[in-house]
Amino acid sequence: MSRFKPAEWPRKLRSTEWFGGTSRDHIYHRSWMKNQGLPADLFDGRPVVGICNTWSQLTPCNAHLRDLAERVKHGIYEAGGLPLEFPVFSTGESALRPTAMMYRNLAAMDVEEALRANPLDGVVLLVGCDKTTPALLMGAASVDIPAIAVSGGPMLNGKWRGQEVGSGTALWQMSEMVKSGELTNDDFLEAEQAMSRSPGSCNTMGTASTMASMAEALGMALSGNAAIPAVDSRRRVMAHLTGRRIVQMVKDDLKPSDVMTRDAFENAIRTNGAIGGSTNAVIHLLALAGRVGVDLTLDDWDRLGRDVATIVDLMPSGRFLMEEFFYAGGLPVVLRQLGEGGLLHKDALTVSGTSIWDEVRDAKNWNPEVIRPVSKALTGSGGVAVLKGNLAPKGAVLKPSAATPELMQHRGRAVVFEDIDDYKARIADEDLDIDETCVMVLKNCGPRGYPGMSEVGNMGLPPKVLRKGIKDMVRISDARMSGTAYGTVVLHTSPEAAVGGPLAVVRDGDMIELDVAARRLHLDIPDAELEARLAEWTPRHDVPTAGYAKLFHDHVQGADTGADFDFLVGSRGHEVPRDSH
Repeated sequence: MSRFKPAEWPRKLRSTEWFGGTSRDHIYHRSWMKNQGLPADLFDGRPVVGICNTWSQLTPCNAHLRDLAERVKHGIYEAGGLPLEFPVFSTGESALRPTAMMYRNLAAMDVEEALRANPLDGVVLLVGCDKTTPALLMGAASVDIPAIAVSGGPMLNGKWRGQEVGSGTALWQMSEMVKSGELTNDDFLEAEQAMSRSPGSCNTMGTASTMASMAEALGMALSGNAAIPAVDSRRRVMAHLTGRRIVQMVKDDLKPSDVMTRDAFENAIRTNGAIGGSTNAVIHLLALAGRVGVDLTLDDWDRLGRDVATIVDLMPSGRFLMEEFFYAGGLPVVLRQLGEGGLLHKDALTVSGTSIWDEVRDAKNWNPEVIRPVSKALTGSGGVAVLKGNLAPKGAVLKPSAATPELMQHRGRAVVFEDIDDYKARIADEDLDIDETCVMVLKNCGPRGYPGMSEVGNMGLPPKVLRKGIKDMVRISDARMSGTAYGTVVLHTSPEAAVGGPLAVVRDGDMIELDVAARRLHLDIPDAELEARLAEWTPRHDVPTAGYAKLFHDHVQGADTGADFDFLVGSRGHEVPRDSH
């Protein structure tokens, strides 16, 4: 059972600073709220709970969250709280330019300041699309009032010509098939209609489903939250129960800092390996750990995840989609198997008020094809491989479960693209000096270089290579890749090219050695030559000079520590700001 001890109740709530008296200021705050038709007795000292909503029609994954917010409200009212919904910046993955990652920190700032400045005793975080989950958890962690997440859930399986279509994964696959001549453009357009056929986020184990799983593994969402499809009635039930639960969390003063401990992060890292989760989880969990003061590093990702078998057979690593994962029993089954294998800190506290093991010990696996036993794992060594060497002194990452085994140890000639525009201009050129043995290198796509670190690391292969039937090549960059993507792709190379990391001075024709088993990424040139190239390097001049882009460029940290802003690391607490009225 949990070691958590509830705080004494009743105690003074944050909201009483606004509503709990008869002064002019208290009446000022209450009277304006009453223009919404709220009865006077709703301000009698009951918990005021925010519903932090990332709903937006510009964020398709989250476009159904208004309905879930109403379900959360039902639960809060039932439990004796006052629910108040408010919007925050919504980081939609599919439309935001230059990349949604550039705005994760902005959304986290929005959440943090909204929570601290408003009369809230607790908050329900409505999340879904990739960056909304880490952004809201980061903002809530920095304020540290009782908080709980509920995800919007994945969309239904895509169906096209009798086959399952995974959102994102099918897009990358079919795009390459068009370039190789295996699929016509008309077929591609027809398949488009089948990819996203219901509300919800990606139906593969992309970043959205990965981060929903991370929230559950961290203990910040109710058990079973991660996999329920968006349109399943049980998703609404989850929202309703979350509304009930947050009121008790306020009464118990159960905060993010009580839940997101070192043990919780280690559970999440191992869970990511077991589900074949997105490499994006690395950056987000590093940033989140920084907000709660947990000393988490890239080396922890490699150490903890290296021997974890990938047992969830989902695209892009495997065959199935999120619907099948839910029907098989979802994340509780995975957590139970980790626990039975000695890979779970069973006493880690969750927002339920009990330990994670109490939540999952009786979980049943209804489909061992989808959630496999370790003896039939997709790969015996899943997780995220952290590579180091003279090309990545601070580290780079690779997802073994999505890579080609034959390429995990490779030596090849570098074909260099200075930035994404250079890549787009040259990749289809039949005269490009490249074949399948080469190593594709992309520069200036890291946190500062893009700016924002876009998901362009899984560069499409040259058409002339694709026509040979080749499906994968070694690719290296300081960028990210979509959680729905796949391939032998080295990402997050740090330090990035834009700050003068070794990646910046790689030249066409250099030989590069990749050895995943040895965790080595090496540029095969003499040390003296590497030092000379770095000494001659000069930064590019196309840097932002104003607005949020300048703030981002000037303060974003490297991918190896989570790409948070330097001034946002840590928790600033929930002290009530001064009243100006």
